[in-house]
Amino acid sequence: MKEAFFYEKLDNLAVKCFLCPHECLINNNDTGVCSVRKNQGGTLFSLVYGKTIAENTDPIEKKPLYHFMPGTKSFSLSTVGCNLKCRHCQNYEISQMPRDRKMISGRHTSPEELVRLAKNKSCDSISFTYSEPTIFYEFAHDIAKLSKAQGLKNIMVTNGY
Repeated sequence: MKEAFFYEKLDNLAVKCFLCPHECLINNNDTGVCSVRKNQGGTLFSLVYGKTIAENTDPIEKKPLYHFMPGTKSFSLSTVGCNLKCRHCQNYEISQMPRDRKMISGRHTSPEELVRLAKNKSCDSISFTYSEPTIFYEFAHDIAKLSKAQGLKNIMVTNGY
């Protein structure tokens, strides 16, 4: 677990998360709407830092972009969780796993390993996708900083947050 960004400590060990417009008020030992940010003793933690549920190499044309690096490959990755619960989500099993099945699954990895994998697979970018990437912001942030230093572009496929 990693301490989360974008929150405020409140009285009685509660916290207020500012990562998305839900601005969850999270009591001690509870999670927010996304089910992957947990208040433990008045400190907010990301429960998905370093846990990918999906890693794939995709053509850039699969992303909702127009004429961005055509003909290249993007290393796509995600964790479980989402801050929405859309009825027809194509990735419902991973986006709603923490909420519906009360579990956080994924392969333990590091930002360094993921950037190395992207480079080894001849990808020119890393895409944070499949679920809402802002809910794993701390992990995406660390990966993005490393990948930029390695000459890779970063793409967030988001629901708008």
